[in-house]
Amino acid sequence: MISVGLGILLNPLNSSMVSVAIPSLQNVFQLDFTSVSWIIFSFYIASAIAQPVMGKASDLFGRRRIFLTGLVVAFIASLLAPLSPSFGWLIVFRIVQSIGTSMMVGVGMAIVRIHITEKQATALSVLSIFLSGAAALGPFIGGVIIHWWGWPAIFFVNIPFVAVSFLLSWRNIPKDETSTSLAPGMSFRKWFDLIDAPGVVLFTVGLVALLVGLLSAKSSGQISLSHVTVGLVGLALLGVFVRHEFKAASPFIPLRTFAKYPAMTWVNVEFMLVNVLYYSLFFGLPSYLQMVRHVNELQTGILMLSLGLCSLVASPIAGRWIDKSGPRPALLVSAILMTLGSIWLVTLNQTSPVISVCLALAAFGISNGLNNVGMQAALFQSSPKEIIGVASGLFNTSRYLGTILSSLLIGIVMGGTFSFEGFQMLGIALTVIALSLVFMNWRRRESGQLQKS
Repeated sequence: MISVGLGILLNPLNSSMVSVAIPSLQNVFQLDFTSVSWIIFSFYIASAIAQPVMGKASDLFGRRRIFLTGLVVAFIASLLAPLSPSFGWLIVFRIVQSIGTSMMVGVGMAIVRIHITEKQATALSVLSIFLSGAAALGPFIGGVIIHWWGWPAIFFVNIPFVAVSFLLSWRNIPKDETSTSLAPGMSFRKWFDLIDAPGVVLFTVGLVALLVGLLSAKSSGQISLSHVTVGLVGLALLGVFVRHEFKAASPFIPLRTFAKYPAMTWVNVEFMLVNVLYYSLFFGLPSYLQMVRHVNELQTGILMLSLGLCSLVASPIAGRWIDKSGPRPALLVSAILMTLGSIWLVTLNQTSPVISVCLALAAFGISNGLNNVGMQAALFQSSPKEIIGVASGLFNTSRYLGTILSSLLIGIVMGGTFSFEGFQMLGIALTVIALSLVFMNWRRRESGQLQKS
């Protein structure tokens, strides 16, 4: 568990630490915020694409092998990124870092699914401590190390984690069984068909085009014909991808299996909405505190600690609860907590004590701990074992799609600048989304009880 945990924390840690490095990068490379923001967007886009691709690769070539390769790739990217001669090279190494860390997240979950057969929710709660702790504490850690050592330190800090995880994983993760799909001396054509290379290319190019169209419009603050065209091309390619997958002999994403297990699809939709809620608060609240309430970076980081600490405390409790009662009760409570936290944000006014935001952060932190374990447990319940790699990869793609949509939601609600009125509107939008999650979980909980009776 420690071997896997130290590897999978690198993805959320690096996606969150960089948020506090934006001002430093603007000064060093003499760029505006719109340009520098692609250091965040590029990581999310690469992660959203790489995780299901690497999940498929792990199902074919072995999970231990892909996990260890990911650690090597992450090590190389973390070592070279601080030496980037230009911002363009920094983006390149950032994408490589995203691919390396993505090789570990979905594969790490699949390793747990395969090799830990008892008390899986408790095992997931351990991984959740690594994942949610790294994401929530990332801005605080990043702020401290940038203050003392500058922006390159957010890359160098990965190296000890990678080294320890590699040594432990080499010794402790069981060796992969020989794949029956990959015969010795297989021709390139058969190998090409087996990995469904056309499907991977259509999925990658389509999703990149769609996300670039959306994020370009968001970062520039206006929608142009080029943004719409790129987004529509992406949608068209994803439509071609769906048609191809239904015909492919060895599909990259087995859509027929997803159709056979609709609960697996609903878990991904619900997880995407959960992350829209969580990351809207995660990214929106620090900017509101600094730009509207004029709270400094250190105090903002300390306030945000309540989010991470509550998530860390809730995760092991969630594991024991879900092992006994299943994921649905915990997910329903989580949705209710997010609703209460969103309503609390709406009730705040310009004279409310800044410390009062900790109540909303605590509600979202506890719900995040419940969700990280509950959603993964729900995925394990609904997914057949033979495709757990690609299923876990798609599950994490849902996380990043939710993250990207949260950024778009903040941009739409706030407009060009943060304001008190915009923050209240964001709170109202989050309340509506949270109430929809309460309704979805309540209906499924009732249907589950009816099936039992």
